[in-house]
Amino acid sequence: MPQANIDHLYDYDPKYLADILKSVKTIAMVGASADKTKFSYGVLRQLNEIGYDILPVNPNPKVTEIRGLKVYNALEEIEKPVDMVDVFRPKEELYGIAEKAIAIKAKVLWGQIGVYDDAAAKLAEAAGLQVVMNRCPKIELFRPFWKPRLDLKI
Repeated sequence: MPQANIDHLYDYDPKYLADILKSVKTIAMVGASADKTKFSYGVLRQLNEIGYDILPVNPNPKVTEIRGLKVYNALEEIEKPVDMVDVFRPKEELYGIAEKAIAIKAKVLWGQIGVYDDAAAKLAEAAGLQVVMNRCPKIELFRPFWKPRLDLKI
């Protein structure tokens, strides 16, 4: 269920994020990269290793597999239900990706760090999707276990 009046850059209830990450099983990762130095590769690896069904989406026809996972050239090519669309693309592309996420009946639109667009969020929420922007699911999954040690010297 969408949270009312969310400031998508800063204001997420930790329970809202935790509930999303507990409920989703299948994640289409738009902008997935086979380059091991890219942030999207590390997130894909981590989410896949902890049990999420990751569906990499990359328009490059030469990229057919990432870490043994079949790569799709577009969201609309995915032949099974998608719970969450995780976006590693420029924020200017988020609105169009939101339209596609709605079309494939995804439940969640998640924009990675730096990926946010209020119009995309409103569109997705109006269609019943939960929306998270400017956050990383890999970071959010481990946040409950991270306790800052402010007493340590730098």
